[in-house]
Amino acid sequence: MPSKHYSWIALSNTTLGMLLATVNSSIVIISLPAIFRGIHLNPLEPGNVSYLLWMLMGYMLVSAVLVVTLGRLGDMFGRVRMYNAGFAVFTVGTLVLALDPLHGGAGALWLIGWRVLQGIGGAMLMANSAAILTDAFPAHRRGMAMGVNQVAGIAGTFIGLVAGGLLSEINWRLVFFASAPIGIVGTIWAYRSLVETAKRAVGARIDWLGNVTFAVGLTALLAAITYGIQPYGGHDMGWTNPWVLAGVIGGLAVLAVFCWIETRVEQPMFHLSLFRIRAFAAGNLAGLLAAISRGGMQFMLIIWLQGIWLPLHGYDYEDTPLWAGIYLLPLTAGFLVAGPLSGHLSDRHGARAFASGGLVLSALAFAGLLVIPTDFGYTTFALLIFLNGIGSGLFAAPNTTAIMNSVPADQRGVASGMRATFMNAGMVLSIGVFFSLMIAGLADTLPRTLTQGLTEHGVPAGPAARVGELPPVGTLFAAFLGYNPIQNLLAPFHVLGGLAPDDVATLTGRSYFPHLISEPFHHGLVIVFGLAIAMSLVAALVSLLRGRRYVHDDDAVADEPAPQKAGRGAA
Repeated sequence: MPSKHYSWIALSNTTLGMLLATVNSSIVIISLPAIFRGIHLNPLEPGNVSYLLWMLMGYMLVSAVLVVTLGRLGDMFGRVRMYNAGFAVFTVGTLVLALDPLHGGAGALWLIGWRVLQGIGGAMLMANSAAILTDAFPAHRRGMAMGVNQVAGIAGTFIGLVAGGLLSEINWRLVFFASAPIGIVGTIWAYRSLVETAKRAVGARIDWLGNVTFAVGLTALLAAITYGIQPYGGHDMGWTNPWVLAGVIGGLAVLAVFCWIETRVEQPMFHLSLFRIRAFAAGNLAGLLAAISRGGMQFMLIIWLQGIWLPLHGYDYEDTPLWAGIYLLPLTAGFLVAGPLSGHLSDRHGARAFASGGLVLSALAFAGLLVIPTDFGYTTFALLIFLNGIGSGLFAAPNTTAIMNSVPADQRGVASGMRATFMNAGMVLSIGVFFSLMIAGLADTLPRTLTQGLTEHGVPAGPAARVGELPPVGTLFAAFLGYNPIQNLLAPFHVLGGLAPDDVATLTGRSYFPHLISEPFHHGLVIVFGLAIAMSLVAALVSLLRGRRYVHDDDAVADEPAPQKAGRGAA
């Protein structure tokens, strides 16, 4: 039997697990320049773009695909057992990543493969942590527990940016090694302290057909959307690529087959009837939209800081990952301030006001980021991202608590997995959606700006026009990684050697490229953040439609005040 303090033990360990899993989903993003330098690979060469994409999305993709399955396995075989195994798998993956012995493409494949294994461990942690907390805490205290846990999880995605910047400044292997001691301690602690408090599903069987169709369909869809940002057949992007179209259409078709299967098997992987619970359906849809807008903001802010603002303010490109993480600290601070407080208050007042209000605040912060100039004053920028962090913190914990309160006890693992799937899929979708919109925005103005800027510094008209006609995805990735790509772009034409030394110094210097792309980038940013505002407002409306506070457990509801009794939020 668990001790009277077991709920706090469960909260502290699962919070550590969520923090570790989400930090490692973003720590690589900010560290990519140092990682590619460490394995001696130029990510901007056309044949290496795939390595860059899979380093970005491999971890998030496998997490999105597997969390529902692993949550269901937790319902069947023990949530604590699956969670503990996740800690161990994650730690092993972390250690092997840091020991990469290879260079070039082989070194990148080593990292991608072991990141996938690490993602499996992270998915096991994410799929079962919320369910373990829901089992450990009574309904009237779950909001506080979810607040601490979910803020740790979401703030971890931004803490990873700071940690990646600091560690990659010393050595890229520390990006992975630093997590190993925490993983080892967390694994031992989890095995020694966590106990099963939920009843396992007796006589349950694995829905193999449902699991396979869900994994295949979601993988094809998310991978195709991500690959849609790569150039194809003379187009700036790959949305006419037959493989991309096959992935999108085929993935949706397979997911439709999955839904059909789940309505007909005796023991489905996921009970689609849960979406008839209004609090569950509205919470997950709002979570998906919020995750897409939050992921898009993360990528755009990194491009803005690393590719433009920091070089314009005298920072060397090698130092921009570190300082980008530091300058994003107000965003993390906003999460840490708002999350636990909103979780605690939602226990008393329900999720609607806090979740919807937080999303509206996030939309207002996005609007503020559109108004400020590309070369902004930092105080205004810091205030806006702090407000965005508060908005996301206000939304996260109440929304998660409402979702987990709304489902039967024997479905908490799979419900937690579905919630995590929407969140992780939103992060992967944000790569395809927001990068595509930014590329479309750059395509309107960048070719003319790039051609004119090169000719002004002595580059012959022919090579300058050829460079201007190149797909803007390379320029976008260069800004994302904190590179000046001008030397790479001009290398095939062998023109730098014939230019005046002052022109060469200007073209390959620190400030020329940021100045060049500032106006095209802001044009694309209007499109990108305009969509983020729309998504946040729609998510706020969906959140309002979740109904009044609804707790599925009859025994938990007995202690609730009269206005909060179960049943008001069910469809």
